[in-house]
Amino acid sequence: MNNLSARGPAIDRRSLLASGALAAVAVSATGATDAVAQGDPEILDVIIVGAGLAGLTAARDLDRAGNNSFAVLEARDRVGGRVLNHRLAGGHFSEAGGQWIGPGQTAIADLARELEVETFDSIYDGRMVFRWGSDRVAFESDGSIEIEAGLMKRLDALAAQVPHDRPWTAPNARELDRMSIAQWLARQNVGGLDLLTMKIASVLTVGSGIGNCSMLYYLSMLNFAGGFQRLEAQKGGAQQTRFVGGSQVLADKMADELGAKVQLGTAVKAIRNWDRDIVELETTKGRLRARRIIMALSPPLCRKIAFAPALPDARRALQDRWPAHAPMCKSAMAYKRPFWFDEGYNGQILSADGPLIWAYDNSPPQQEIGVINAFLRVGEVSPDHETAKRQLTRLFAESLDDDRFLVPTEFHLHDWGQEEWSVSCVSPMPPGLLTSPLMAALDEPCGRLCWSGTETGGIWNGYMDGAVRSGRKAALETLQALRAEA
Repeated sequence: MNNLSARGPAIDRRSLLASGALAAVAVSATGATDAVAQGDPEILDVIIVGAGLAGLTAARDLDRAGNNSFAVLEARDRVGGRVLNHRLAGGHFSEAGGQWIGPGQTAIADLARELEVETFDSIYDGRMVFRWGSDRVAFESDGSIEIEAGLMKRLDALAAQVPHDRPWTAPNARELDRMSIAQWLARQNVGGLDLLTMKIASVLTVGSGIGNCSMLYYLSMLNFAGGFQRLEAQKGGAQQTRFVGGSQVLADKMADELGAKVQLGTAVKAIRNWDRDIVELETTKGRLRARRIIMALSPPLCRKIAFAPALPDARRALQDRWPAHAPMCKSAMAYKRPFWFDEGYNGQILSADGPLIWAYDNSPPQQEIGVINAFLRVGEVSPDHETAKRQLTRLFAESLDDDRFLVPTEFHLHDWGQEEWSVSCVSPMPPGLLTSPLMAALDEPCGRLCWSGTETGGIWNGYMDGAVRSGRKAALETLQALRAEA
């Protein structure tokens, strides 16, 4: 398989440096492992567990570094992990999982350029609707999030003191970690509208209510984003930019490059001898052996695998305590055209209650069809496809005063809490976990195991960008380990 530099376009400085770092350690690593492999060709250098963005990025970097003694194992029948496209009629798409990038998310932006995936901006200018109960109000939006200036200033000032990669070292870290977002807000004399804004932002950003998420964790997110607006807004924020072809196209393109090295429908049931030179993996399709394992899974998913010997106490305790229930449910409603623009609406609806949290325009860049995506409240939207469709079409029609919403051409619903191999869409860190001694086990290697996944990204953890960063880090560390054994 040819590497990217031999077949692709010029890449920028960051990617060039990353490639150079990988190549430097690969020169020794690949030569040494090829020589050993001649003795037992059935032993791979590396097995990567998980074909989400982290696992595929790690595999791609191994390949670019010249190491082809690896395999990627994925339990699902698709690649992408928590990125997924709904395939719409006419070759269009709508994202069911992670979909946006914004300023500062350089790792995934670089990857998109390398894969020749173009981007385009979300549409947010125009009138949007806020509703509570049967009442609604329309107002002009510019893509920013409105909260009281003093509250935003206090949030940003606190966040500036919280290192995103080591939040437990911040001043008053333990106090902030013991406190939920709700408890901190209760001390700020926050008005009703700002409190509602923060409640909705918390659900959309961290996957839980303000009472369930550590204030320290939220501040660490504000820190890596560069402030409240950069984290929560569309204009100039983390929800600004989309990928042409949908976010899953990144995973699909990487998998296409890797070919048969990606093995779908191959769940890992057990990992044995991770503390020895050769590790054995028992999968649903047989046994494999390798010198190094990259675990590109969220901590809760690791509980599905039997480890022998047992993992260290701290790692097991971390996996047990890691938040594993932050289900997200998204819908996509397709129409012949985005007619809401005709009336000056931007397609957005924010709702304080009921099944809808936030609806937004998700049409393709040329607007050949219209698409409204929505984040939904699990438990308040019907699990029945047709019933949910009626719920939401009526709500859209009432909110934007247009009966054309009642007759979509397509409707798709995806509940991430029902995905066996996702468990949770995001990780809302509960109060007390970040400053516990268990956090050191998040990315601390265990024998031949290297932990990866967006949770270990260090920056933009929980986002697609964090997944890409973690995959590159895991590949580099694994190549260095192979080199050290030469």
